[in-house]
Amino acid sequence: MSHFVRRLAAATIFGLGALGAAQAADDTKIALVPGGPHPYFAAWEQAGKDAAKDFGLAAADYKVPQKWELSQQNQLLESLLSQGYNGFLIFPGDPVGAVSTADELVGNGAPVIAGAGCFKDPSQASFCLGTDTGNSAYLGTKELIKAMGGGKKRIAHFTGFLVDPNTQLRIDAVKKAAEEEGSEVVQVIADIDAPEPAEEKINAYLAAHASEVDGIITTAWVPAVVSANALRKIGDKRIHMVGIDHDEVVLQAIKDGFVDGTMLQNPYGQGYIGAFALDKLRSGCTVKADAPFKSNALTAKFIDSGTAYVAADKVDTYVDAMRAETKKLFDTFEQTYLDCK
Repeated sequence: MSHFVRRLAAATIFGLGALGAAQAADDTKIALVPGGPHPYFAAWEQAGKDAAKDFGLAAADYKVPQKWELSQQNQLLESLLSQGYNGFLIFPGDPVGAVSTADELVGNGAPVIAGAGCFKDPSQASFCLGTDTGNSAYLGTKELIKAMGGGKKRIAHFTGFLVDPNTQLRIDAVKKAAEEEGSEVVQVIADIDAPEPAEEKINAYLAAHASEVDGIITTAWVPAVVSANALRKIGDKRIHMVGIDHDEVVLQAIKDGFVDGTMLQNPYGQGYIGAFALDKLRSGCTVKADAPFKSNALTAKFIDSGTAYVAADKVDTYVDAMRAETKKLFDTFEQTYLDCK
């Protein structure tokens, strides 16, 4: 369990349990299913356990496909349905290819919410609850350029799987932010959100081109960790960096001055609030017709689960930032997005 999750669990998740328990469907059995193994989603496991306890659910279990393959995720989802799971928080293994399975689940009476990444419309998913990844990447790039002193800077962008529906949004946002500041993205390396390709491609690029870049923006977990370690090895702190997420390697690199800051996401809030909403949908609530959803490139039914930039002055209290994001969203979630007559 990550330090982030331990701290949240120790805080008893804001003391919110009584809010949802009285109306809970005690036969609600939720599965929280990412596209494959990845440290980002580890917080979903504790979020599910806390939601089950706080809202009186029969279960809210974290279930992970063995590999990042859509066929494996689809098989797992179908198996879970046959095992009696009746609500699903899913990170789509493919935003288009996963739609038919989501629709099948809903057709069998199991509501689906997309978590951390969205299905491409049209789908039967109730909505998508995730990071506004484009905005996060945009803001992170702006923070990077600010740390570099502004002006015409050369930026390398290291990012995630191309099957991840968020990756192209991030690539476009980083480019836009750089162009607005007169900077240039001189290199994009994608499909490296796993240790082996990240180590190989990032280290090879920096060995050949470190003198040609002023800053690094990373918009996926593993590239952030690998880049932080690489800059520590280089050691001169000339190259600035803004990372993503809350891996201890990145946080320590911020403290030691090798990384300027990181863009936090809120996987815990996605899991916790997603489980709460799935139970409400099973209990007779419906999504409000006039719910104030945002739109992104994939869906018109998007809810931002929150993001925050953390630099050295806030790195020791980063948990507080995400706890505040979760509480803020939870406090008004039902009245904002659900009709529970």
